[in-house]
Amino acid sequence: MNGSRKIVFVSAFTLFGAMTAMATEEAKYTVVKKEDAFELRDYASHIVAETVVEGDINDASNKAFGRLFGYISGKNQSRNKVAMTAPVSQSPASEKISMTAPVGQQSVGDKWAVSFMMPASYTMETLPKPNDSSVVLREVPARRIAAIRYSGLWSEKRYTEHKLQLEAWIRKNNFTATGKASWARYDPPFMPWFMRRNEILIPVERKSGI
Repeated sequence: MNGSRKIVFVSAFTLFGAMTAMATEEAKYTVVKKEDAFELRDYASHIVAETVVEGDINDASNKAFGRLFGYISGKNQSRNKVAMTAPVSQSPASEKISMTAPVGQQSVGDKWAVSFMMPASYTMETLPKPNDSSVVLREVPARRIAAIRYSGLWSEKRYTEHKLQLEAWIRKNNFTATGKASWARYDPPFMPWFMRRNEILIPVERKSGI
């Protein structure tokens, strides 16, 4: 079954509970194949703000969220030009960037790379430079993703359990993984565990005929 839906690589951890509303902008993707909790999706290219941190899966996400939330909240160097007067001047000023959802998290050796997707209205040229050198901007190319969606508690055990299920589904369908798994969380911590939306995402190689 084909269809169009939307998503973003950014989520909600401790600080997200202080926000007044969930983000509404999401990255576009097209569902190519659907089977129970599994989906094969084609994602458009997008830009992320990313940071790498140490710690277990939950501690790392909390540390990274603070850095990334700081960046979009104004800890950055705006590239906007000041209106022309006399003389013409240009100066850096902080700029707030809309929150998107969810946060993507991926293992990098014994560390974790956590990323927020930037709103589609920005380009690499127009995004303000982070004040924190540990936050970097990078462009993620369009790609095909195998995904599994599940609800429940945020834990490494649940992450590993569903990651293994997704890897088995990929093998069953004769796809080839082309990158590491990412963990996407969409909801604030006050959301009841049984209502939380979580996903594991793995990039795969396109299969002939699909």
